[in-house]
Amino acid sequence: MANPLHYYSVVRRPLVTEKSTAMQSMRNQFTFEVAGGANKVEVRKAIETIFKVKVVKVNMVSVPGKSRRAFGRPGQTKPWKKAVVTLRKGDSIDIS
Repeated sequence: MANPLHYYSVVRRPLVTEKSTAMQSMRNQFTFEVAGGANKVEVRKAIETIFKVKVVKVNMVSVPGKSRRAFGRPGQTKPWKKAVVTLRKGDSIDIS
């Protein structure tokens, strides 16, 4: 088994939006920002270890960077990766 502290670098932060909050109550799905090099197996192990829940399914989305302007100069936000984690019925994560 890997070092449990390694899992905190895989799962960066929970995403709290209107859509993700609705998914929590309707489908028992939770959304997290994860490391760019993380895969589904690593995310599953990290969530199960950190929050002590059983993960049923993991969906990954690569979010591309967007064009932005700051002080009239063009720029780009960094691309990042999102994981939507479906938990076993009865399990829950307190994100607050």
